[in-house]
Amino acid sequence: MNRKENLMKYLGSMQQVASVRPAVYAEGRSSGLKVYEVKNGCLSYRVLADKCLDIGSISYRGINMNFLSKPGLQGRNHYDTNGEEAIRSIMGGFFFTSGLENICAPCTVEGVDYPMHGRIRTTPGEHLCADARWVDDRYVLSVSGEMREAALFGENMVLRREISTVFGEKTITVTDEIENESFREEPLMILYHINMGYPFLDENTRLYIPTRSVTARDKDGEGHEAEYDRMDAPKDNEPEYVFIHDLKTDSAGNTEILVVNESLGLGLKLSYNTKFLPYFMEWKSIASGDYVIGLEPANSSVYGRVYHEKQGTVHKLKPFAGEKNVLNFQILDGKEEIDAAAAAFKAKFQ
Repeated sequence: MNRKENLMKYLGSMQQVASVRPAVYAEGRSSGLKVYEVKNGCLSYRVLADKCLDIGSISYRGINMNFLSKPGLQGRNHYDTNGEEAIRSIMGGFFFTSGLENICAPCTVEGVDYPMHGRIRTTPGEHLCADARWVDDRYVLSVSGEMREAALFGENMVLRREISTVFGEKTITVTDEIENESFREEPLMILYHINMGYPFLDENTRLYIPTRSVTARDKDGEGHEAEYDRMDAPKDNEPEYVFIHDLKTDSAGNTEILVVNESLGLGLKLSYNTKFLPYFMEWKSIASGDYVIGLEPANSSVYGRVYHEKQGTVHKLKPFAGEKNVLNFQILDGKEEIDAAAAAFKAKFQ
């Protein structure tokens, strides 16, 4: 008897244990926000259909794992792409996508304004599709769609995204295909802003980052480089620290980062290939009320568009060229899985 037949002996509907449900929220800053709520056994997450199909929240066995900033859950707002006002719409979530023409600080280049962390993070999805079905002996839950960053006489960049998980497994796979559909070479800047929060993140949380070297972005982080791999207790009004890592990879360019809270018996493994994401930054804020660790795989430096323009190192795509990024997020459940992942990490990178 195959797995499907055996499992369905116990169920009236697969929706008892696994589902993808569209929803629309109805109050506050999230009013009108369209989402997909995904349940995969003990793993649940929320995909924001109106905001780049980013993952707004994630929990495992009812334990929240992501950061959510003070304004809380938000839809799209009039200030989303208005210079530094954009900081009022950066809610964190499990991850948001920065780009595609700018990441990090807002700037103006040749008379064109680029908002903080770019425009793609607030771009609503089109050609949306949600599915939950058996594929051979695997029950696959997926959400997919397309986001376009475009302007009259300007860029025409397309991001096609699929987010999938399999019932009985504890992994979320994000597959992005980015294409330049204009008839001119275009800058492509992308950063995946992955945000860990309480109660998964506390003083017991440790990071495993395969770093060759750690550099502070600015003076606020200087002197704190040695503590990049552990979280501290909240401290009132402490400035944020941003660290730039030079990551080790295997021979194929694959790398991974572990975030582990042994007291909760819970961890997260992020794995991806660095071919199109050669940069990695860490955002660490122990400030009371802004308590977060951010993991930031990127194809550009945290110093942003202006820095790369001056250096002549802006990454670009030729007309109708494309790139593909795949990020895997695996939940580590319990001491045995955490220990095994840590041992494998050390054997591979140390």
